[in-house]
Amino acid sequence: MIIFQNVTKLYNGNGHGHETVALDDINFHIHPKEFISLVGKSGAGKSTILKLLIGEEPPSKGKVVVGSYNVNKLKPKEMPQLRRKIGNIFQDFRLLPNKTAFENVAFALEVAGRTQKEIAEFTPQALEMVGLKDKIKNFPRELSGGEKQRVAIARAMINHPDVLIADEPTGNLDPMNTWDIIKLLLKINELGTTVILATHNKDIVNSLGRRVISLEGGKIIRDEEEGKYILV
Repeated sequence: MIIFQNVTKLYNGNGHGHETVALDDINFHIHPKEFISLVGKSGAGKSTILKLLIGEEPPSKGKVVVGSYNVNKLKPKEMPQLRRKIGNIFQDFRLLPNKTAFENVAFALEVAGRTQKEIAEFTPQALEMVGLKDKIKNFPRELSGGEKQRVAIARAMINHPDVLIADEPTGNLDPMNTWDIIKLLLKINELGTTVILATHNKDIVNSLGRRVISLEGGKIIRDEEEGKYILV
């Protein structure tokens, strides 16, 4: 369960005393195993919500809860426990260029302190799940954009997070690869992971027919169970 309760986030404007309101008294709940699209123009507050979720920044007011964690109250040494429950994928993939697909995914297990035996067993399974069993030894430069994003998804899912955050994951992909990635996110969701998709892509949102939270100027202007991408 994810809860944002009366959450406001202010940024100090470059020392001139002007504060920018990134989020303005936001309230919503996300239930386990939901698939949510967060939509809004640039600067609407999507990225800020994602940063608050993983504890990268604290709210100025209000409460952020992820499962059993009250994110605002976590000590720095408790943050890694929270972040292990949340997988992240990004528009720019963020793969390590000098590591193979296998090594990029294995790295997430190494950081989590898994044994070599576990790494050797789980890494190929994760790459197989995303349809890249035959690209295990390829470096990022040898992969297409869609394949890079699949490696990133395998890496995000390798520690079995409860929540997967996808921040504009198809922003650099062509339409065919875009739909492959969306199908993969739906499959992950069906297997029980909560998926939060931040996107500008109107077609994706409209075809999903899932819950849509629309943001504008740091406020929620719409929250619909079977939403459409509607921005005035």
